[in-house]
Amino acid sequence: MIKVQNLSHSYKKDGKYAIKDVNFEIGEGEIFGFLGPSGAGKSTTQNILAGLLQLQEGDVEVAGYDLKHIKNEMYNKIGMSFEQSNVYSKMTGKENLEFYGKLFDVETRDPQELLDLMGIGDKADIKAEEYSKGMKHRLTFARSMINNPTIWFLDEPTTGLDPAIASEIKDIIRARNKEGVTIFLTTHNMHIADELCDRVGFIVDGEVRLIDSPKNLKLQYGEKFVDVEYINEDEVVKETLSFIIKEDIERLQEILGKYEIQTMHTKEATLEEIFIKVTGRELV
Repeated sequence: MIKVQNLSHSYKKDGKYAIKDVNFEIGEGEIFGFLGPSGAGKSTTQNILAGLLQLQEGDVEVAGYDLKHIKNEMYNKIGMSFEQSNVYSKMTGKENLEFYGKLFDVETRDPQELLDLMGIGDKADIKAEEYSKGMKHRLTFARSMINNPTIWFLDEPTTGLDPAIASEIKDIIRARNKEGVTIFLTTHNMHIADELCDRVGFIVDGEVRLIDSPKNLKLQYGEKFVDVEYINEDEVVKETLSFIIKEDIERLQEILGKYEIQTMHTKEATLEEIFIKVTGRELV
């Protein structure tokens, strides 16, 4: 569905690149996470793929369309939810979706249905300027689904939302993906990437450092640990031990044979810890 070869982009065309020699492919029905800190090149890449930035260098194909020769019908197949809400404040929520729906040459979804799905159906006839920040974000998210896109670009889809709404957003993403929608997710939130993505790409300073599944990354780079709490001389003692280091394994065996165990939990490295290990950069 998406093929990117040797993609580079310079905003000032001065030899300084926001992204440089980026390469990856995304298969139909895949959720691909593009992960990196602010300024890494995530949004630049996404905006090129969505046709919002002109392709300068490299070859890019989206939904069978060559981005060197973009055709209007490509936009019927893609949807995009921005991190920053950009709705028409003087229009109601319903009017926003109705207006946007008229831009497409394909059958669109019912605005009220989408607003209900996002939990703001009772605010359909209220002007968007009266919406809270979270409601505007949900309206922007709803708008990205109006044309039933087969490729869905999501930029920080849960940013600024309370945990309950964020969970609902993730459920919607999963449901659309089960229907065959290909999803390109840009984020610096490793938790949502770990939960949703089939594969992830790490991008830092405009260059892709690594692409693989979260599971494979944990197997390759993640060291497994165990947290064990035990009673020693009437006091609860806690130790964190590695399953890889020989001395830690021997220490765990000693604890199990010598002390009364209170709790014991295994844990693995997080995707964020692996990102830092691979790139040497924090996700800020």
